[in-house]
Amino acid sequence: MDIFRPAGATTGIEMGGNMRILVLAAALFATFSAPALAHGPARQKVQEAIVIDAPAAKVWAVIKDFDSLAKWHPLVASSVADKGNKEDSTRTVVLKYVSNASFKEVLDKYDPAHFYYKTYIDKVDPNVLPVNDYESKISVVPLGKDKSIALWEGAFYRGYMLNDPPPQLNDKASIGAVVQYYRAGLENLKSIAESAK
Repeated sequence: MDIFRPAGATTGIEMGGNMRILVLAAALFATFSAPALAHGPARQKVQEAIVIDAPAAKVWAVIKDFDSLAKWHPLVASSVADKGNKEDSTRTVVLKYVSNASFKEVLDKYDPAHFYYKTYIDKVDPNVLPVNDYESKISVVPLGKDKSIALWEGAFYRGYMLNDPPPQLNDKASIGAVVQYYRAGLENLKSIAESAK
């Protein structure tokens, strides 16, 4: 019997063994509980483009005014902007076909020399547009002398920010809604720009 150790106490070697068991148990707990502790959606990105048989300057002339969205986007009823093309201007986008469906979109950067502008939406009813922390950029890129590409890019989180979103607010639904909105706008922009004299 070791007189320097009270009965039932462990030695350094025995304590090390117990510590290894505790460390292993903690590691296993972390491994199997990590998915349960994970939270929140991933940021989604969408990019839609269309080739237009018209010079870039001509296409830009259709979309250049921040408050002109309703003139070329078939899903938009009105798009009044409070400060025109000045950065921090806010436009109220009222959608067609949906009662009282609207959202406010802010002009973040406006660069007419390079044919683009950027916007963001602070908050929107997910029943109108199922996104959160939405940012977008619309631009026109020259493609030779008489052609151009209109490009619409967006980054956002889905409409439901917690785990287990309902089907209408999950990643797939959010991406689908944005893609549909972009495609409708770009296709009509192409039609307008190509038919203009």
